[in-house]
Amino acid sequence: MKIVGISGTITGSKTLVVINKVIEEIKNNNPKAAVEVVDLKQYNVQFCDGRPPSDYTGDTRKIIDLISSADGYIFGTPIFQGSFSGALKNLIDLVPPSVFKNKVMGFAATGGNHQHYLVIENQLKPIAGYLQAYVAPSFVFAHSAHFNVQNEIVDSELLKNIKMFSEQIVYMCNQLNQ
Repeated sequence: MKIVGISGTITGSKTLVVINKVIEEIKNNNPKAAVEVVDLKQYNVQFCDGRPPSDYTGDTRKIIDLISSADGYIFGTPIFQGSFSGALKNLIDLVPPSVFKNKVMGFAATGGNHQHYLVIENQLKPIAGYLQAYVAPSFVFAHSAHFNVQNEIVDSELLKNIKMFSEQIVYMCNQLNQ
């Protein structure tokens, strides 16, 4: 089982903190799982322009191949202007929809407004449905107040939610890969 956590932004740091914590919990739940974190800030990903995925090179090709090889995904995004990041949308557009079919997807978001969690329900989950992916029943939403000044997660309820979410992802991936 291979699970990829994706910090789908090229700015800020809280989304990566959340993705790293989810992946850490996944590894704790299933030490045999192959896990990897993709921080889009570390890659030079080209804009999707309609080319076949095989025509992309460099970091873009590397990311497409990495995502294509996974059994499950944790997509993380900050919420900007009531929507998920353009960097994450571009990444999803680069990967052929068939790659996601019958695979597990989970979502994590960070936002400065408590209602921003609705982006997961109203925008990200419908995309997963279009891609014919299996979606974890819960998700992770972290508000700015859940972090201390060092950007560490300090909210005990959020930490419990991350643990439950990671258990769901592992369970679903295990069930689908039997």
